[in-house]
Amino acid sequence: MKSMNISKKTFSLATALSCSLFIVNSYAQSDSESDAQNSSVTIKPVQFATLQQSVIKPRSWQQPKAGVSQMAHGGVGLIQTPTARMTPAGDISVNYTDNEEYRFWSVSLQLFDWMESTVRYTDVRTRLYSQSPGFSGDQTLKDKGIDVKFRLWQESSYLPQVSVGFRDFGGTGFFESEFLAFSKAWYDLDFHLGIGWGYLGSAGNISNPLCEISDGFCQRPGGFSGVGGKIDYQRFFKGPASVYGGVEYQTPWQPLRFKLEYEGNDYSRDRAGELIQDSRWNIGAVYQWRDFSFDVNYQRGNTFGFGAHYKLNLHNATQIKIKPAMRPTAQHMPEINNISDNNALYKALFSEAGFMLQNSRLTDDEFIIYGQQLYYRDDAEATERIGRVLVSEIPSHIKRIRVVEYSGNLAMVEKVIEVESFITAARYDVLQPDVRSTYVRQNPDADVLAMVDIPYSTGFYTSMEAFWIQTFGNPEAFYMYQGGVFLGGGYRLGENYSINATAKVTLLENFDKFNFKVDAQNTDVPRVRTYIREYVTRSRVSMENLFLHWQDQLSTNVFGQVYGGYLETMYGGVGGEMLYRPVDSNFAIGFDVNYVQQRSYENDFDFFDYKAFTGFVNLYWKPEILPNTQFTFNVGQYLAKDKGFTIDAAKRFDSGIIVGAYAAITNLSAEQYGEGSFTKGFYVSIPFDLFSLKPSKGRGRLPWVPIARDGGQMLHKPVNLIDATESRSPFYD
Repeated sequence: MKSMNISKKTFSLATALSCSLFIVNSYAQSDSESDAQNSSVTIKPVQFATLQQSVIKPRSWQQPKAGVSQMAHGGVGLIQTPTARMTPAGDISVNYTDNEEYRFWSVSLQLFDWMESTVRYTDVRTRLYSQSPGFSGDQTLKDKGIDVKFRLWQESSYLPQVSVGFRDFGGTGFFESEFLAFSKAWYDLDFHLGIGWGYLGSAGNISNPLCEISDGFCQRPGGFSGVGGKIDYQRFFKGPASVYGGVEYQTPWQPLRFKLEYEGNDYSRDRAGELIQDSRWNIGAVYQWRDFSFDVNYQRGNTFGFGAHYKLNLHNATQIKIKPAMRPTAQHMPEINNISDNNALYKALFSEAGFMLQNSRLTDDEFIIYGQQLYYRDDAEATERIGRVLVSEIPSHIKRIRVVEYSGNLAMVEKVIEVESFITAARYDVLQPDVRSTYVRQNPDADVLAMVDIPYSTGFYTSMEAFWIQTFGNPEAFYMYQGGVFLGGGYRLGENYSINATAKVTLLENFDKFNFKVDAQNTDVPRVRTYIREYVTRSRVSMENLFLHWQDQLSTNVFGQVYGGYLETMYGGVGGEMLYRPVDSNFAIGFDVNYVQQRSYENDFDFFDYKAFTGFVNLYWKPEILPNTQFTFNVGQYLAKDKGFTIDAAKRFDSGIIVGAYAAITNLSAEQYGEGSFTKGFYVSIPFDLFSLKPSKGRGRLPWVPIARDGGQMLHKPVNLIDATESRSPFYD
């Protein structure tokens, strides 16, 4: 499946092309009856330590027993005010709240135990999207917002938890605020105190304490101006300030808690207009039911509000699997060669370990297999399953097993399993067995590769994947969509050459609501992406790409590819890429160069006159100080011939779900770029393994692009080497 997010006026092709849910081709199992007999449901055992901890009563200074709850704007807090509290790392909460003038849709994510982030759409019921009925009809005003909060100090016996946060810190800044918050639990009460600036401090009930440091903090610079999308650092912690606070009480009835808060906003300059405030005290109640919570509140002494929230933890998200049980290891290895029947071995490896055997070789003391892993996303589990199958078949004199894993026709990694150590760990013959320590991952040995000829397939192949394009916050309608399938196919000409094509077939959509194709902004920047509405609406059947492709391993750690043709929805041309990527390294670097011409949106085969040279140096880094995090840096020239860099930060959770954000900073000014000031976006990458009863290596990408224009736009190559070589140093798998 594919997904896309479109901005108010334009939407990014990056969304259309980078949000695929890739469906892995499935291979029919030839021995389904045997699989059914050997299948088992894998259920994670409950750890005794967990049970033991659950019956220990928390001390009075620990976080409240009932946990924390979301505030109206999204994020942990009381009703209108944020607190210092955090949810457990990996928690994500999807929220809807309503308090008469405003409706909020938000998603709050605890990326790390010390960092919370929130994205939000605000519906301002008292304002229209625009004053032009032909542009947006009677749709009410919509606005995007981003919040972030950092924990500075964790609560202890005597000291409170301390956090600093920034609300709505980019864009139009409807609720732009900064705050410093303190939280302290005492039995069933959780006390909160904070100081806010901006929206949270507009009542000015205290003097800004930072004025004592510098007079520059005494006045807050003027309100929103320009084209939005930028972070107004010069406004942080400046101007009027207010103290706010409150308390949350956990009732004896576990699902119910009450809230009381005093806020520091005076509502005289709200985007919804001047709102009457009869009291600065707000009260509320929260009811928890499983992973859902519902709240009601009474704000400003005159306004009722309510909300509904759903949360889950991205670390703990799991799906019960029906898969073959791990093969037990025999007490004694066979004295004779049981692996002479290559067909039987092929079936066993495929059904029990998801490994498609392509060839094998037996030496004096080693057994070597060559093939591809098709189903198991967890490399450790996949390797253990392969090992268990092989040690029950190989003769007793074999000391070592080598597993050479391929991606396409290229050998990616070799796993060398020490048989004796593996059997000891697999049988639990030691107190703390560790199967992972019994094998190493390394570059495929040249002599091992030379022992056999791997039969590569030539001829035709096909594929199909679904796509879903979605857009929020458009002037025509808040939510618009397009769905269908990509029908792919190709012909492999030889070991390294292939020709590939993809057709896009739209099955359902409401894109006919688009009132315009290109915005009216006057700009000297080439229209490299802002014709996107023309492309996605021109036909229900269109050619997505058609290209010739060559790929090879140039040396031990260096890979290369060359491609040419219709490369993506909007561009065709020629290009090449090289990548240096050692096995299991936290570092990879490469570069790509491309010369492209803009495709016509009037038909599938013609081109416009616009041509561009684009290319980047690409750096990939997984820092040890931030586990399960990857940074990508791309430095070079973009499609609009602007120069700069893109940074992408991605965090992987234990479930395999990945959350990321990116931004492109170029030599275009904010005024040249237009609305949004620069290209930026967010995405969630979800493994299909979480939705299927059987193991799967497929993965989908769901992006959110607040707004994207022509600056900072990259070519979407049909193949990326960092993806093709993923098994060498897995991050997404």
